[in-house]
Amino acid sequence: MPRDTVGGTLSVAAILCIVCSVLVSAAAVGLRPQQEANKARFEKKNILIAAGLYEDGADIDELFKNVQIRLIDLETGDDVPEDVASADSYDQLAASKSAETSVAIEADADIAGIKRREKYSKVYLINEGEQLKKIILPVNGKGLWSTLYGFIALEADLNTVAGITFYQHAETPGLGGEVDRESWKASWVGKLLANDSGEMKIEVIKGAVDENNPNAIHQIDGLSGATITSRGVSNLVRYWCGDAFAPFLEKLKAQSSRGANNG
Repeated sequence: MPRDTVGGTLSVAAILCIVCSVLVSAAAVGLRPQQEANKARFEKKNILIAAGLYEDGADIDELFKNVQIRLIDLETGDDVPEDVASADSYDQLAASKSAETSVAIEADADIAGIKRREKYSKVYLINEGEQLKKIILPVNGKGLWSTLYGFIALEADLNTVAGITFYQHAETPGLGGEVDRESWKASWVGKLLANDSGEMKIEVIKGAVDENNPNAIHQIDGLSGATITSRGVSNLVRYWCGDAFAPFLEKLKAQSSRGANNG
């Protein structure tokens, strides 16, 4: 077919499209295992960062050997049997988006603005011998422009924040995007989620924390110019630590108390 005809031009274009599609598809399939491995390594890194265990240049997989992964039923707080779901293969994000593997959250309880949450969740424990040292919980919730995904680490008392990190969001750089700022994340360390009565009090406030305020132990400096993102972070932490994970945390407290008494 002559090359300067309309048919010839369309044929060449069609052939190029087919060849490029095949190459892109082959590359995507071939690289998928590496992409999944990178995704898993990135998740492990953020868990270690939240727990304060990450070291630059360290072997992430080696550090992660100190982390115990459990898959728990958020409704009961019990471990999910292996024949139902495995922590190794469980895709929590996918589960939260499926009607079969998630539950709807009533509007008045949905302070994190996520509408649905997965039925099961991974939790990450760091132990010293038989004693719990830290626990890391996955959290997510709405900011201004996006859903923020991260991890919050708690000390063995399950009330003191040991660290927090966000690994995925689309908040405005320099404003809500300051959730990534190291000094701001560090300001969470040592803060208490709840007061002595068990009331959830943790909050990202507007402005700077007044250390003379009796509630300062529950407060974190607000993000300048990012009131909605600040409120979103407060709400997502309160929801996951004070509602979604409540059955599991209560059982873990009871287990820790029994262990301490037996010791």
